[in-house]
Amino acid sequence: MDRIPVQRALLSVYYKDGVVELGRALAAAGAEILSTGGTLKALREAGVAATEVADWTGFPEMMDGRVKTLHPKIHGGLLARRDDARHRASMEEHGIGAIDLVAVNLYPFEETAASGAERAEIVEKIDIGGPSMLRSAAKNHDFVAVLCDPADYAAVAEEIRAGGTTLATRRRLAAKVFARTGAYDAAIARWMADDSGAGALRYGENPHQTATFVADVPARGLGAARVLEGGKELSYNNWLDLDGAAGCAQELPAPAAVVVKHTNPCGAALGRDAADALARAWDGDPVSAFGSVIALNVPFTRAAAEVLAAPNHFVELIAAPSFDADAVALLRNGPKWGKNLRLVEIPELGSGRPRAQAEARRVWGATLVQSSDDSSGSSETFQVVSQAPLPAGREADLRLAQTLAKHLKSNAIALVKDGMLVGAGAGQMSRVDSSRLAVEKAGARAQGSVAGSDAFFPFPDGPELLAAAGVVAIVQPGGSVKDAEVTAACDARGVCMAHTGVRHFRH
Repeated sequence: MDRIPVQRALLSVYYKDGVVELGRALAAAGAEILSTGGTLKALREAGVAATEVADWTGFPEMMDGRVKTLHPKIHGGLLARRDDARHRASMEEHGIGAIDLVAVNLYPFEETAASGAERAEIVEKIDIGGPSMLRSAAKNHDFVAVLCDPADYAAVAEEIRAGGTTLATRRRLAAKVFARTGAYDAAIARWMADDSGAGALRYGENPHQTATFVADVPARGLGAARVLEGGKELSYNNWLDLDGAAGCAQELPAPAAVVVKHTNPCGAALGRDAADALARAWDGDPVSAFGSVIALNVPFTRAAAEVLAAPNHFVELIAAPSFDADAVALLRNGPKWGKNLRLVEIPELGSGRPRAQAEARRVWGATLVQSSDDSSGSSETFQVVSQAPLPAGREADLRLAQTLAKHLKSNAIALVKDGMLVGAGAGQMSRVDSSRLAVEKAGARAQGSVAGSDAFFPFPDGPELLAAAGVVAIVQPGGSVKDAEVTAACDARGVCMAHTGVRHFRH
């Protein structure tokens, strides 16, 4: 089943680059070629024999080409497992021949949408048959080779000449197909949302960039958020900061408040209630907190609103599971807020349920996808590796420090004291720089604090700097080749060092 000869292939491409050469390689190997439209014309003009798909299915192309390959003889030929007797029986009963290779590239939806074309023209460039064939073939990659990129034609032609496509190649091509169709569908979703006005944002990170908000179906998390009437429209950057604040608050014990600036927590605290947690979180870094985004994992009360009504308190957005009516009235009617403050209800915030979702980021010409980092500092096992034990009564602070470090951009250092973030270092090129920044932010409050690090310390310099500032305990993943030196530096200064074995990079 590893190397499979190609006895029948279907070629139907929008971009014709290389398709004639691929057709010639298939023909030389004795493969029957099915094709459509312009691809069929190009093959025949080059002297490559091919059968029109309509003749193969016995069903004519119709509706201006909207229906031509959506037929059981096509998808049955792509999806049938050759090693399943029932599948083979169905093929024989219905006259379905196996298709061993598909080459399809999609209508240029992205290019047409970006060109400023009329809506009707853009809609017609939403490919249906192409993605369907690609996905059918990719699902059945044990038996079918699938090509969505002309750059792969030459390598596959070599395998055909060598006797057939290999399983490793078929798997690689199938993965490429699902990445391509996923990106294609995402582009359509973004355009549809923008076209309807429902998810269109004023602009992206900067005014010259366009942006769209596309919620998951079914709605959850931020996609299920309700923006209360009266505030400005949420911007692209507001949504990013809101995601950072809500994601962090979701992991903290309630009641807790998180203050975010440029997606990084600059303040965070546990408290007796919403107002106490908010006041303590703000005091963690009141300079950075000005103009921030705030999330609470408990209902937002009037007492919490009174905290923000104090002088020198200004925020862009507040998120909570719900808002008390009198809290909204105080914020909306306060002279300094006017009509700008955004209030966002996120029902799941504070539920304690992890995100448990795939995370995707676009890079140049590709999409990176990973599972979410659902491991939390609140539940990780601490292994004390130093001579000094965990300071009595400080484990909760250490767990809070480790959770907050997870939500800071790497390299990340979080200093916590009495359930409150007192200093944070994030996004620096070296861990010692992040340590220095966290200590500078904390000032005198570094004395007696504990530290959390999102990754191991490569050298003793970071812990030495933290210890000199008065940090009494450090929690980190461990795993450096210099762990012993780092621990020895802590031992020399009477500082507790604990390892978790779990890294929390956030690039």
